[in-house]
Amino acid sequence: MNPVVSGLRAPLSAGLAGREFAFSLADFERVRQLIYQHAGISLSPIKQDMVYSRLARRLRATGMTSFAAYLDALETDKGDEWERFVNSLTTNLTSFFREPHHFPIFAEHLRRIGSKRPIRIWCSAASTGEEPYSIAMTVAETFGADTSHVSIIASDLDTHVLATAEKGVYPLERVEKLTPEQLRKFFLRGTGGQEGFVSVRPELRRMVSFLRINLLDASYAVKGPLDVIFCRNVMIYFDRPTQYKILSRFAPMMQPDGLMFAGHSESFMHAANLFKSQGKTVYTLASAP
Repeated sequence: MNPVVSGLRAPLSAGLAGREFAFSLADFERVRQLIYQHAGISLSPIKQDMVYSRLARRLRATGMTSFAAYLDALETDKGDEWERFVNSLTTNLTSFFREPHHFPIFAEHLRRIGSKRPIRIWCSAASTGEEPYSIAMTVAETFGADTSHVSIIASDLDTHVLATAEKGVYPLERVEKLTPEQLRKFFLRGTGGQEGFVSVRPELRRMVSFLRINLLDASYAVKGPLDVIFCRNVMIYFDRPTQYKILSRFAPMMQPDGLMFAGHSESFMHAANLFKSQGKTVYTLASAP
């Protein structure tokens, strides 16, 4: 049985009764299968309310009157609706310097490499940009003005969040935990119609290239060898076979001494032949000394 639907036996919650659109158990299982097949995401059986509320917006936007009709149309779609479907169901929680214990380890790794060769970094779940810009700030704080040998590729499945990331404009509350020095060095404060917002300085933004990448793709637009991969808080949406498949693609892309950073609730013990833990959800290649 497909892992995305196994174990789902309970009827839909009573909270869905009487809503604008009929939403059956069969509709929900079909959504789970489609998002698993298309994006590798294993939706939990308890996500019924979330799926309804997010996809109901797509039904209104497309003029559909039932989930069954929407999903029928989706399966034959040749345009952008698949992208909108996936965007609707992906969650993008992020912040600047999230999981802060990783950044001193990352900075020390940068210092070990130094300026003797190009450094390539991939942030594989960029969301709205806070993580890749935190990476870029750490690079700038480590190397000073000369960061020309460092490139950061930031990717995500969701095109909407990537558009926000590329702009690099954030409300003030998003940067309130940064130090005054970081705000001065790396951001410009908005005025007039942009009052209450800050924008990432152009010199920091130029360090980052944004791409749409589905981690289930047969090949990635990112090429190795990579010194660092940040893949944090995205593997939790995949089942273990899918995680292993992705990790098996990451491993050949890495420098022999490369680091991979995972999220605090993620563990890759089932891929011990590929990566070994260094503690604090930091991994090196299993073949690394």
